[in-house]
Amino acid sequence: MTTDATLPYDENSVNMVDAAAQEAQLTSNHRRTILMRIAYLECFSGISGDMFLGALVDAGVSPQVLQDTVAALGVGAKLEISKVLRSGISATKVDVWVDGEKDMPREEYWAKKDAAGSQHSHDHPHSHEHGHDHSHNHAHDEASGHKTQAQQEHQHPHRELKEIRQIIAAAAISEKAKKTAIRIFEALGTAEAKIHNVPVESIHFHEVGAVDAIVDIVCAAVGAEALGVDEIVCSALNVGGGMVKCAHGTFPVPAPATLELLKGAPSYSSGVQAELVTPTGAAIAATLASRFGSFPEMTVEQSAYGAGSRDFQGHPNVLRLVIGEGLPSLSSKTRSETISVLEANLDDLNPQVFGYVMDRLLDEGALDVFGVPVQMKKNRPGTLLTVLCQPDQAEKMMQLLFAETSTLGVRRREESRQTLARRWEIVRIEWGEVRIKIASMNGTVTNYAPEYEDCRRIAAEHHVPLKTVMQEATLAYAASEKH
Repeated sequence: MTTDATLPYDENSVNMVDAAAQEAQLTSNHRRTILMRIAYLECFSGISGDMFLGALVDAGVSPQVLQDTVAALGVGAKLEISKVLRSGISATKVDVWVDGEKDMPREEYWAKKDAAGSQHSHDHPHSHEHGHDHSHNHAHDEASGHKTQAQQEHQHPHRELKEIRQIIAAAAISEKAKKTAIRIFEALGTAEAKIHNVPVESIHFHEVGAVDAIVDIVCAAVGAEALGVDEIVCSALNVGGGMVKCAHGTFPVPAPATLELLKGAPSYSSGVQAELVTPTGAAIAATLASRFGSFPEMTVEQSAYGAGSRDFQGHPNVLRLVIGEGLPSLSSKTRSETISVLEANLDDLNPQVFGYVMDRLLDEGALDVFGVPVQMKKNRPGTLLTVLCQPDQAEKMMQLLFAETSTLGVRRREESRQTLARRWEIVRIEWGEVRIKIASMNGTVTNYAPEYEDCRRIAAEHHVPLKTVMQEATLAYAASEKH
């Protein structure tokens, strides 16, 4: 059941008229100095761009704010906002219309395309929707009433990151929202660049560069700012299951870009055979959330629901957004996770083999590997080899230790660790591009450093001192507007 009803925006103002009310306001202000507003994203049915926008509007963000944002982009798009039911849950649905056409679920897009018998390879299923793709027809014959491939390319050209940055920079939105939107696109670009093994600046955003995806991402940045919370926390993400058809072939869910973006985020599948987390949804969660975890300790003020397009039987296809107040703590500034710690004492291993084993462990996905000199029984000097890894990687790491070292036993334990939020950004220096690893706490950058492998490669290729390359990259990031 769907009704086309745009939600009203209630902009009540509080007018204090007596001393008692003023004192109450002062008390409230003092209370807010020790409390923080938290928004919790419950992704039990995944997350996508349209679901996130729907949840924001359902939580009270003015629809007009999003409409104004779309107009400021000047890309010929518009929003349709309505109330819908998903398995009996009332939720807000936000759809992006471009050239008189509305986006659709990915499988519907491909079914429509296959039915039309198109043989063109110029496909651009977008990652912004909850398994959605833009619903353009790609047929051969203009005379038959369908647009030609050349016309489609003219209307929706592949965009590079540079052009997308320019579109966002020219929009009449806040500088904070611009930076957030660009960070989301850069996260997508970095994921795509790694998958295709090309520089991020050369990535053509045929998957995420269409008008509707730009609208979703920029509106997400503006809406998150308008929500007025101190921190966004995200739950584990239900990624779905089955197979999904992309521009480069059919892949298991989650799609390659989504999987890359979800590194470090807790994920699972409830068995629903559909794509529940899209690349854009994953990029929004990874960029906006300060941490992933269970429901935070807070006093709940309201809950809101953003709807996906599909209505699954017995499974509410919604994103829930819960807002409340809680006390700031270390756990609210960092991400908590459980890791496995493997240890082995080695006193008869060739040092050359030890170095090889460390490299193998890291190549196989270990979080960290290190050795500490120890004095073992019978006063033999040895090395304590320690491996940190994800719990689901522990068995593989132990098998490698037994196969590649002389140890007869490996100790294993599970430990909890707190980590700062981390992301990658790209800077350009005289000799090329360098990735910068950035650590942040509650959205504030606490540390950043150039990626060693990028600097080493540039130093070797251009015969420049490594320390010079690292210094230039650090200075380039410090001088950028991102810092």
